[in-house]
Amino acid sequence: MDQTADIAKLTRQTANGRGDVKNIVYTKTRRIEAPRERLRERRVYFDGEHNEISDAFKMLRTQILIKLRDRGGNALTITSPGEGEGKTVTAINLAVNFAIEVDHTVLLVDANLRHPNVHEFFGVKPTPGLSEYLLGECPLEDMLIHSGIGNFVFLPGGRPLANSSELLGSNLMENLVLELKTRYPQRIVLFDLPPVLSTSDALAFSSFADAALLVAEAGRTSYESITRAAELIGPEKLIGVALNKGFEPSREAAQRAGWLHRLGGAFKSLGAR
Repeated sequence: MDQTADIAKLTRQTANGRGDVKNIVYTKTRRIEAPRERLRERRVYFDGEHNEISDAFKMLRTQILIKLRDRGGNALTITSPGEGEGKTVTAINLAVNFAIEVDHTVLLVDANLRHPNVHEFFGVKPTPGLSEYLLGECPLEDMLIHSGIGNFVFLPGGRPLANSSELLGSNLMENLVLELKTRYPQRIVLFDLPPVLSTSDALAFSSFADAALLVAEAGRTSYESITRAAELIGPEKLIGVALNKGFEPSREAAQRAGWLHRLGGAFKSLGAR
């Protein structure tokens, strides 16, 4: 089966009834029960928990949804200036918080093909994913995983690849993004990408999505790094910056927030680590 037909088959089998969120039935998609304690240990919050961190993610979710609607889009990339600044835990928290809303299904794609690790949060062993799909080795229907959390499904990254920027910028990747965006009107698609300043992957991919969120770490990410990353992403894509590990922004952070607001961004302080 060619890969374009494979995508169409995938989306038909994933849910029963186009766009009908309440009646989704997962048939071919592999299902796991997300390990709640493991996720909490890694600071992923859902199931109606109320604390400063979970409330911050819910607010950020709402801000993002408003901005995506303003753009008429539903596909968001999540990246950071550098390594270890919390982009993956932010992506997963956003995904599960979108998924517990009855009006949305959510697909999180691990597009960090150099160091894929979304599967680790859910206690899943390394498994074929986006890498294998882009290399033509495995159909998508065999790789999607339903987390057991609302209508949240994720696509693992697969095996690490050194030539990931070429694959992420390919026509095949562009076609996949288009199909994932348009098959179900109420779907939110999130892409966890590598850092902007360390590889060309995020920039190779960025034009395919509707918007981008930048995750920075309070007290670690320099203003210069945020500025450079924001310039590379471009104001036409960047909807804001999430400040990770900082409940009480400093004066410098507040100045950054004002600058980001002028870009049209949603600035939110998170406590996830």
